[in-house]
Amino acid sequence: MTPIVLGYDGSDFSVQALDWALDEAELRRLPLVVAHAWQWPYGDAADEDKAHLRKAAEHVLWHGAECARSTGAGVQVTTDLYEGPAARRLVELSADAALVVVGSRGLSELPRRVLGSVAGYVAANARCPVIVVRGPGPLPAPVNPGPVVIAEEEPDDAVLGFAFGEAAMRQLTVAAADPGRIPARPGVEVRAAREGETATLLVVGRAGRPVDDTLVQHAPCPVAVVGG
Repeated sequence: MTPIVLGYDGSDFSVQALDWALDEAELRRLPLVVAHAWQWPYGDAADEDKAHLRKAAEHVLWHGAECARSTGAGVQVTTDLYEGPAARRLVELSADAALVVVGSRGLSELPRRVLGSVAGYVAANARCPVIVVRGPGPLPAPVNPGPVVIAEEEPDDAVLGFAFGEAAMRQLTVAAADPGRIPARPGVEVRAAREGETATLLVVGRAGRPVDDTLVQHAPCPVAVVGG
């Protein structure tokens, strides 16, 4: 089966990404690949020194996989350890993935001025949808989850399909600044985005179509980057 791929580096920011990736894997009934990359940053090195760094990377990856296995309800978890740039490996893995999930400290306009080196590169270059999850620590579970918000002014089929798919899986509404431009789909309510509400997920396109920058810049929620 096509997996969900999680970029995991052991940071508090990747803990929230892990929570979201597990949700996706459970909802979609797909396996999860926990991916971690490492590289020696100082030029030439003795094999022994590199072996120590690899051992540390193996421990980080083991910890992430164990957290996923202990938390996920029946999700099959495998690992991917890579020597080299993390962003490049995640883009490689995206070719055979249903979704890539990464964590990030912050986010501005997507995908033109994105997020930080790894998350930004992956969001701009992946071969599948990418969800960037912001913030440290465990992902808080809202009592009344907000809608899936489409930030595209003229969303294409890829953005619409992803947004409506996420809304249907999570039993949420779809919201947009101009809902009149969003064609309805069976089983999912479409409404106007409300000022001040917190979205569950914000969906934008990877291509250069107009984006509602106000929604993107002020959404303290995960952001999905979709399309070619």
